[in-house]
Amino acid sequence: MHTVFRIGEIRKIDKKSPLYEVELKLTPDDDQQLRQLTDRVREESSGSTGWYRMGKLLLKIGQFDKAEELYTALLEQASDDSDRAHIYHMLGMTKNDKGQYTEAAPFYEMSLEIYRRTLPEDDPSLGPIYNNIALVYNHMGDYSKALEFYEKDLEITKKALPPNHPDLAMSYNNIGSVYHDLGDYAVALRALQSAFQIQQQAFQEGNPAFASTYSWLGRVYCGMKDYSKALDNFEKCLAIDLKTLPEKHPYQAITYSDIGDVHRLMGSYEKALAFHQKALNIQENVQCSPLQVATTYINLGETYREMKDYSTALTYFEKGLEIREKKLSKNHPDLAVVYHNMAKLYLATRKYSMAMKNIQQAVEIAQEKLPSTHPHLLEYKETFEKIRKK
Repeated sequence: MHTVFRIGEIRKIDKKSPLYEVELKLTPDDDQQLRQLTDRVREESSGSTGWYRMGKLLLKIGQFDKAEELYTALLEQASDDSDRAHIYHMLGMTKNDKGQYTEAAPFYEMSLEIYRRTLPEDDPSLGPIYNNIALVYNHMGDYSKALEFYEKDLEITKKALPPNHPDLAMSYNNIGSVYHDLGDYAVALRALQSAFQIQQQAFQEGNPAFASTYSWLGRVYCGMKDYSKALDNFEKCLAIDLKTLPEKHPYQAITYSDIGDVHRLMGSYEKALAFHQKALNIQENVQCSPLQVATTYINLGETYREMKDYSTALTYFEKGLEIREKKLSKNHPDLAVVYHNMAKLYLATRKYSMAMKNIQQAVEIAQEKLPSTHPHLLEYKETFEKIRKK
């Protein structure tokens, strides 16, 4: 790697000038954090050449608009179906990372259509495409459809790879994530533990591959109300992210907000607010998915609601709701979460008609999109009964 600097302070030269003064600090040759980051970048961008590697790198460092611009230009120059299929796939990934899920799906489907014309149904090349299509459906709140594609990916991966291959761990990780969203925490935990066991055989402790597994384990333990284990896993995820990702990366913000939410659930509200604010400090200063910002707003709102600061809570709920209503379908389960939070707020402030309006929306969405035994649906129905009795 050539000369690398750390960015220190950034100052605007003066109010009228568009120029900034950036303080650069030369990194030493033995900088351990830089070495880990370099290894990660090489690992993640391997297997392609030239501009394609550049596109992968731009995605990894959160430069989604630049990645999209590059892949769009490459698509115009593509000379054969193989190149086009790859670029469609990468454009789908770019749209997904930007939170534009309905736009991501057509790119993945065009990529899949080309590959299926020339490859057998169980070709390993189809696995990542099935996986990414599943990811889009998951983000769109269609969890059963997501599970269908994740299982196709897992079936191909199990046939193509040895039982301790890291890609198999990723497939189990994804299966675990969708079972979490379906509210089946026991099955989710088993899948994630399978992923973790494979990663322990394949990687040294602290490898970036563990971060996603720790993150999902944290969420599953949250769902199971085992908050100490949840916090432990989120903290392990954060430690890896801080060592292996660029400073102020969007993934770090997600983990900060996850940690904040565990502290809320444990009743440590000041700690919760501090971690959510760390998340916002990143999200408001780097390019990231608006839906990630919305989640932080909603987590902040729920913290303030439990602190009985209802006006501040409502402000954050409305900010989060505005983003989710713009970015998600009208029946997305993540909207039900906000409607339920607002219903609880209006119940506490004795605005019963508003409470009933919001809880009805939450229940209707959950009944359509979630299993009948999902913990969220059961909780929404319980809140509905409390409001109905007022």
